[in-house]
Amino acid sequence: MARTRSAKAHGKVLDAAIDLFVEGGIDATSMDAIAGRSGVSKATIYKHWPDKDALALEALSHLFGFYEEAPRFESGDLQQDFVDALTYQPAVAKQELKMQMMPHVMGYAARNRKFGDQWRSRMIDPPQTRLKNLIKRGIKQHEFVRKIDMTIGVALLMGPAFYWYIVVGKKSTTAAMPRAMAAEVVRAFFRAYGHTR
Repeated sequence: MARTRSAKAHGKVLDAAIDLFVEGGIDATSMDAIAGRSGVSKATIYKHWPDKDALALEALSHLFGFYEEAPRFESGDLQQDFVDALTYQPAVAKQELKMQMMPHVMGYAARNRKFGDQWRSRMIDPPQTRLKNLIKRGIKQHEFVRKIDMTIGVALLMGPAFYWYIVVGKKSTTAAMPRAMAAEVVRAFFRAYGHTR
């Protein structure tokens, strides 16, 4: 089914915003520039988004695949499910553009606390929730001891993923932690919290 004129204009604005953010950063991009690049009037843009931060959050959410439905991670093998969750990357086809965009997002989020809080919530909450659910499943299935501090447990699992993404991944073609590394992280977690450790 063909998209309506409004939906097409909406998409043009999001695409234009991402292009301009990558070219010059979020701070340096004005709503006038987004209107000019997209061919959509500024008045129309403001009907959809109250300000640039709201527009940026939606554009970045689309770029990073936050609106994609994640897999359920229910293979029947809990360790494999942890590895799959740790290595899951939405919007894989846009990986190069995501890598170009990330320094701009991090810098803007550091300077704009409200935007930063909203961005981190969108980026971190879903994978954090997935890992918490897997830990709870492991406890329910008696694969883990019952006394697992969720904050520490998730930090032990997500910490290496962030290390890869921020430190090592910049030198790689993928932002996702390699499966071999994720498998080692998961094995260490099971040794620490499993009943057979």
